[in-house]
Amino acid sequence: MSREIVLLPKAQEDINAAYWWYENQRQGLGEEFLRNLEAAFARIASSPLLYPARVETFRRILIHRFPYAVYFEHDESRVTVYLVFHCSQNPNKLFGRLGPRA
Repeated sequence: MSREIVLLPKAQEDINAAYWWYENQRQGLGEEFLRNLEAAFARIASSPLLYPARVETFRRILIHRFPYAVYFEHDESRVTVYLVFHCSQNPNKLFGRLGPRA
């Protein structure tokens, strides 16, 4: 069963920033990043339980070839992506972004 992928606005901002950074490094590299990200989304849409919970209920998948991780939650019908995180950042930033939700 494939779930709908829902990107929260902050996750979309993360993706846009990464895309443009890679695209400015080399034309086409941003597109490659997006292809690898879409492949990760397809994997979590079909089998989210394959990926471990890393921070409370948030699961994580690593992006092939790029130093990014996608943090998400899921239910029976959708996967909600909270952030796309560059793995070299301070982990405290990660915990701050995935902290208590209102």
